Amino acid sequence: MGRSNQRREAVFACYRQDLAERRTDDAVPEEHGLTSYSRDLVEGVVEHRSEIDELISKHARDWSLERIAPLERCILRVALYEIIYRDDVPLEVAIDEAVELSKRYCGIEAPGFVNGILGSATEEVTKKEG
Repeated sequence: MGRSNQRREAVFACYRQDLAERRTDDAVPEEHGLTSYSRDLVEGVVEHRSEIDELISKHARDWSLERIAPLERCILRVALYEIIYRDDVPLEVAIDEAVELSKRYCGIEAPGFVNGILGSATEEVTKKEG
């Protein structure tokens, strides 16, 4: 399974978890066939959720985190986890994959919204690292 599919699986596992407000183990049981990469993404999002959500809130101008559609929120979380914590994922890939997921599964305005938040959040993160 390619990483695009693994990201999609991680996003939907986070989404299920978000909706059910369950622990990681309940949201991504082994029988769902998640790869270790998908599981790593979900566990990373859970571990760093408050920092990631703070970054989303900061860059979602005039939108509270709760007002962002749950699936879009999960797409943003997975992408930001990859951008901040995964050295093996180029920034552009994480952003492009998130935008593609939002094109496929979210409303018509979601891709621009996701791209805008990820673009400004990535700029902030890279400035701090530089």
